[in-house]
Amino acid sequence: MHGDGPRPPTAIEPTARVRIAAVGDVHLGEDSGGSLRPALEELPDCADVLLLAGDLTRHGTLAEARVVAREFAELAVPVIAVLGNHDHHGDVPEEITALLTDHGITVLEGSAVTVPVAGIRLGVAGTKGFGGGFAGKCASVFGERQMREFAGHTVDLAAALHTALAGLDTEVTVALTHYSPIGDTLHGEPLEIYPFLGSYLLGEAIDACRPQLAVHGHAHHGCERGTTPGGTRVRNVAQPVIRAAFAVYELHPAVLTG
Repeated sequence: MHGDGPRPPTAIEPTARVRIAAVGDVHLGEDSGGSLRPALEELPDCADVLLLAGDLTRHGTLAEARVVAREFAELAVPVIAVLGNHDHHGDVPEEITALLTDHGITVLEGSAVTVPVAGIRLGVAGTKGFGGGFAGKCASVFGERQMREFAGHTVDLAAALHTALAGLDTEVTVALTHYSPIGDTLHGEPLEIYPFLGSYLLGEAIDACRPQLAVHGHAHHGCERGTTPGGTRVRNVAQPVIRAAFAVYELHPAVLTG
C-alpha cells in the first residue's frame, strides 16, 4: 500500500529492528505436506515477516500450490512471496497467485507492499525477475524475435521492480526476487549457466533505489552472500544454500546484520 505523498518523519526507537526470515526453492510437491510446518511454527519467536523467494512448487501445478498454501498459511507473521520459474512451469501462475492470496500470502510481481513492524514501516518490492546475464556477458534485445523476447522480458521485469521500489516510502526496504541481481551469489554454479540464473538489470534497479537488503533464490549451488556494485547487500536464500527451513536477517533503518 502506498500513500498519496511523503509522510512526515516518524519517531523510531534507537533499538528498533525488523527481523526478516527468508527462504526460496522449497520445491514442495503433493507429498510434501507438513515437511516445513514444524520449523515454521517457530517463526513468531525469531522473525517479524517471512519472505518466499520463488520456486515454491516442483512443477507449477495447482495441486502443489495447495500444499504450499497450507504450509505457509496462518503463521502469525506476514508472508510475502514471488513466484519462480518452477511455479510458472504449469502455465497457471495467475491461478497459483490467486490461491496463495486466498490463504493470506501476499504475492508480488512488479509490485510492493508495506508492513508495519515494531514502529518501523517495512517495504517489500518484488518480481520473479529473469535471466540474461551480467554486465559485459549478457543478452541484448537484438536479433531474432525469440532473442528479443528473452532479453526484453528481463528489461520489463527489472523496470517494474524499479518502479515498485521507487514507490515505497518506508524506513526499511527489501527487494525480493527469484532470479539473482548479481553474479557474486552464483559462485559455485557453472559459469556457462550464469545467464540463466539472473541479470545485472535487476541489480541496477536495486542500486537505483538502495534498499537495505535484496533477497533471491534460484541458484542452488551458489553462495549465500554478495553485494551489488552500488553496495546493497544481497542474500541467496535458496534452501539448498542456507540448508535450513529459513534464514533470518536483522535490519535497522540504516544497518544490516546477519
